[in-house]
Amino acid sequence: MAKKKRKTKTRKDEKRIGLEKIPYAFTKFYKEYKKQKESERLREIKLEEREKTKRLVQENKKLKLREDNIEKEEAKLRLLEEELKQKEKELKLKDEDQRNRDKDLRLKDADLRRKDFDQSKKDKELMLIKEEQKRKDIDLKIREEEQTQKDKKESRKKYKELKLKKQEEQKQIDQEEIRIKEWEAKFDQQVKLEREEEILKFEKLKKKEKDRLIEKENQILEEKLTSRLETFDIKQTKKN
Repeated sequence: MAKKKRKTKTRKDEKRIGLEKIPYAFTKFYKEYKKQKESERLREIKLEEREKTKRLVQENKKLKLREDNIEKEEAKLRLLEEELKQKEKELKLKDEDQRNRDKDLRLKDADLRRKDFDQSKKDKELMLIKEEQKRKDIDLKIREEEQTQKDKKESRKKYKELKLKKQEEQKQIDQEEIRIKEWEAKFDQQVKLEREEEILKFEKLKKKEKDRLIEKENQILEEKLTSRLETFDIKQTKKN
């Protein structure tokens, strides 16, 4: 009878020791699970950083290509400016040449007037000698005056035409400069808007991906924890 009581007491002690070990086993399991989860999270973070680095490299390549295109356009604009400067220089040279020609014409005109005066003086001196020669000299003088007036008229006409041409060319140059400035302003605004849109798009994608990863992580953690708890409950039930 005494032996039977000792066996009953031993079984109760073993059952109590087994129940005391349960919290320790659960704590150990939870620590292992947490450690595994942290390791998985680190792997996911590394993968995410690699993807971010890859996207940043691609974005940098696109930006570099866009900068190269902008530099090419700026080179074209500089070349156009040099051409405009060269044309302006040529116009200045032509204007200077025309002024020199006008000066030569004025000198020639003055010289002709001096010649006319001398000729008139000679005509007066010869008037008493030959009346016929006088009439011829008068006719020559009239013809020379007509030619002089004609030359003056033609010179004035050419000067006006050149002046109008120069004004028209300057007007075209001014219009071209205005058009180039408007195009530059429009181009700068477009580039700015495109950059802002790209940055906004990147931030939205970044936030969306982050939210998706967090939601996925929470779902996996919840599923695993539920599965482990169910397994633990089943084992407990079997033991009981």
